[in-house]
Amino acid sequence: MNWLDYAQPPRLELEGRLQERALGRAMARWVQSHGGGAVLAELAARAAVAELHGDTALAPLDGERCQAIAGESMVGDGRETRPFVLDAAGRFYLWRNYVHECEVAALIGERRRAATPLPVDEAGLAALFPGGDPARDGAQREAVRAVGGRRLFVLTGGPGTGKTTTVLRMLLRLARDGIAARDGIAVAAPTGKAAQRLVQSLRQESARLREQLPADWAPYFELLPASEALTVHRLLGWSPGRQAYGRGPDSPISAGVVVVDEASMLDLAQLRALLRALSPTATLVLVGDADQLDPVGAGSVLGDLVSVLEAQQAPELVRLRHSFRADSRLLPVLEAVRLGQAKALQAALAAAGGQGRAHPVENSAELARVLRRWADGLAEAGSPAPLAGDEAAAATKALRALAERQLLAALREGSFGTEAINAAIERHLRQRWQVPADAPWYPGRAVMVTRNDYGLRLFNGDIGLCLRGADGRLRVWFETEAGARAFAPGALPAHEPAFAITIHKSQGSEYDQAAVLLPPDPEHRILSRQLLYTGLSRARRALELWAPQDSLDAALARPARRAGGLAERLAAAGP
Repeated sequence: MNWLDYAQPPRLELEGRLQERALGRAMARWVQSHGGGAVLAELAARAAVAELHGDTALAPLDGERCQAIAGESMVGDGRETRPFVLDAAGRFYLWRNYVHECEVAALIGERRRAATPLPVDEAGLAALFPGGDPARDGAQREAVRAVGGRRLFVLTGGPGTGKTTTVLRMLLRLARDGIAARDGIAVAAPTGKAAQRLVQSLRQESARLREQLPADWAPYFELLPASEALTVHRLLGWSPGRQAYGRGPDSPISAGVVVVDEASMLDLAQLRALLRALSPTATLVLVGDADQLDPVGAGSVLGDLVSVLEAQQAPELVRLRHSFRADSRLLPVLEAVRLGQAKALQAALAAAGGQGRAHPVENSAELARVLRRWADGLAEAGSPAPLAGDEAAAATKALRALAERQLLAALREGSFGTEAINAAIERHLRQRWQVPADAPWYPGRAVMVTRNDYGLRLFNGDIGLCLRGADGRLRVWFETEAGARAFAPGALPAHEPAFAITIHKSQGSEYDQAAVLLPPDPEHRILSRQLLYTGLSRARRALELWAPQDSLDAALARPARRAGGLAERLAAAGP
């Protein structure tokens, strides 16, 4: 048995398939028990399973299948409430997804048509970009210029392109226009971790910009949200007990400007709820990287919206392209992945020197070799010493050192998944640091919160580090918007080891060094261009790609396209 101890089966794949089959069979039985025919039962089962994979509809059916379900009482064309919809393009929907798509398209169309563009104060715009270079920040200036008077604005761009700094200047412009001053500003993100990072970034950038602007800008900084990090669920007043949002048309969000960061994580149902909960006069700003992974839920709303607005050359969209990162040698790597160009990727990795390395990890033995090297790097740093002096400051330093390097995997379960990898790394660290086998906690153990706890202000995706205090007690420290905070291990919400995390969980984070692991099966359905781009784009200065060539080629050649009709409906609803 090798060091990784890969004896466990790939449970996720097995359980995932079993769950899909169970769901499909249950849906088919329900349809037939209500008088539906065999073809409808099959399509309903397929649509339910497809929704699990993110599709909002089945791809257009052929004429024979359309004809077979044309007379079914449970199938409508969307004008009446029936369990299933066959739309004019032949797409087959579960009713809820059809309603979500139509209403999202309609509400976005209304917001675009309601725009009353306001002229920008050019002197004020110049003040917001002191000493700027239009060749570098021209798109940022255009975003600030264009946002005034809009009811919808979309800002997209890759890592390091200055999305947060642009959002800050957009908010200051809107405050100066009087919009934010009158109704307030709310900022949120789909996850607590991303929301916290947004508020922290806005606070840090505000402090820098405030020193550069004339004194008459000071009142507008006071209007910026600087203390509370909201998830989209919390912004919408989600009630777990009622399984419903408290905010809606009859109780709208009390803000004149609403900013949602990491909007690529928004699914179709969330965007519909958000649009319904906005005041008709509010400005919605969606911010994110349209080339990243689609959300866990159904739909690809940011990608669809950006593609439509770009095709229409719409003023509601600005794409930032210039990277402000000090070292840009990894940018050609990301561009090659974004375009799906295998030869360009190899050339970009070679040109990056030691900052970009690829390891053809074909099997568990090769994975054990590179993983042991990675774990040795963690172990050689040594088990953290007990905190002394200002414990919060020392814990912050340790947390930031932990965040300098991160291992990212495509899978959670199975031999190439984060569960097995975390177990292997922990075994190695325990051995190197001489941690007793029966000690569940030890200095240096990293964990990730997996469930929001608003009472503790810990959120899904937060990374904590176990450290020993001067009093000898073990506590788990987290870096929050209020600074580093310590918790007793037993007080933590649901959590899991975090030496390796999934690429999905890494969205919204960046690391100085990242290693990205792909599974060895090139036919694995998780492989996509967006998955690879998301993983590699987490690295600021150095990256390692652990992937068999066949899996890498498969990911590059497979842009993730979710079935549905939102893009078509958005285009039709345009101004």
